[in-house]
Amino acid sequence: MNQPNFGGDGYQTEQEMRRWAAAVEEKAQRYQEMQAEVARVSVTESSRDDVVRVTVDATGAVTDLVISDKHRDLAGAELSTMVVTTMRRAQSRITDHVAEVMTRTVGDDQQTVTAVVDSYRQRFPEPEPEPERPTGSVVEEMQLGDVPEDDRPPTRRSRPRPPQDDDDDWGGPPILT
Repeated sequence: MNQPNFGGDGYQTEQEMRRWAAAVEEKAQRYQEMQAEVARVSVTESSRDDVVRVTVDATGAVTDLVISDKHRDLAGAELSTMVVTTMRRAQSRITDHVAEVMTRTVGDDQQTVTAVVDSYRQRFPEPEPEPERPTGSVVEEMQLGDVPEDDRPPTRRSRPRPPQDDDDDWGGPPILT
């Protein structure tokens, strides 16, 4: 935005002031529009096998979390990892949406656009790739000979049983037959 030129006569100065005030007002409206649109940004992401679906808002806060019944096949730790990974992937996509809003509304102020988008990139970096889920066909093999002697569990050695003594019935007939 150009600064007004106040060096002329009274009429010219007044016109410059009006033009400058109108430009400031127009810019303020664009920034309010940008702020409102950024506040409406929402991103939904699903896990690879659709067990988890997470929606986040422009601040990165989770606004919706859906876990399908397929979760019953997962261990708790695996489900937790899937939720966090899906959430982080959704958060990392916020930056693209905010950049699009910023460019469309206040794109002529490249310094502000760059500062805001960079801030989002720092807050919501790209997540690590989602770990592969093992399939039912994976078989792990372990051989006892591969375990170092120090790591082997102690073996139980059975003690020989004492010989049966007929005096256990204290002279009467056996109780159990």
